[in-house]
Amino acid sequence: MKQFATWMCVGLMTLGTVSQAVAQDKAKLDERLTNSKNVLDEIMATPDKAIPNQILSQAKCVVVIPAYKKGAFVVGAQYGKGVATCRTPKGWSAPVFVKLTGGSFGFQIGGQSTDLVLVATNQGGLQHMLQNKFKIGGDAAASAGPVGRNAQAGTDWKLNAEFLTWSRSKGLFAGIDLDGTVLDDDSDDMRGFYGADQPFKTVLTGGVPTPDAAKPFVRTVAKYFVATK
Repeated sequence: MKQFATWMCVGLMTLGTVSQAVAQDKAKLDERLTNSKNVLDEIMATPDKAIPNQILSQAKCVVVIPAYKKGAFVVGAQYGKGVATCRTPKGWSAPVFVKLTGGSFGFQIGGQSTDLVLVATNQGGLQHMLQNKFKIGGDAAASAGPVGRNAQAGTDWKLNAEFLTWSRSKGLFAGIDLDGTVLDDDSDDMRGFYGADQPFKTVLTGGVPTPDAAKPFVRTVAKYFVATK
């Protein structure tokens, strides 16, 4: 009887530890959504340096990789996590969790934290997003995005670029070359947030309701990325 009671105590303690770990992971994902919302709010609060209106209205998907603490990016081995949403006939989709890896785009250990924003500008970019994983500059053509609410893109992004990319560091928001990086789904975080495996395509095409914790982020994207009537 004593042995049974001991095993019961061990089991309950283990269950409590697992539950606490799950709660902590969920809190981190909620925080990432909040940070992504804040990145967009702060960028769009400066019209002369924000994403141009023309791009906002034509965007098919939006990816935000919020800042990490110093040392999170290493030259030749960058790694960042973020969230993405795509435009659907009923509005912007529930978010998916993504990770950006590879490339050598200039960040260094001990350097300033950096925010990244990627915008899919056409159907080609949308289709790449639905594939779960693709290489920027390889599978999907990309260009450094222009800034300024009324700025005109100085490239042929309308014809060729499937993604426009930006970075923000030390308050400076500017286009960036992310060629060589790989955007991939983060299946562990998807399970942690949704409680089960959710296919990227199902979520990004509007097949999954937006959880309450994600609504502020999705509403913020909808606020700024308004389609031209």
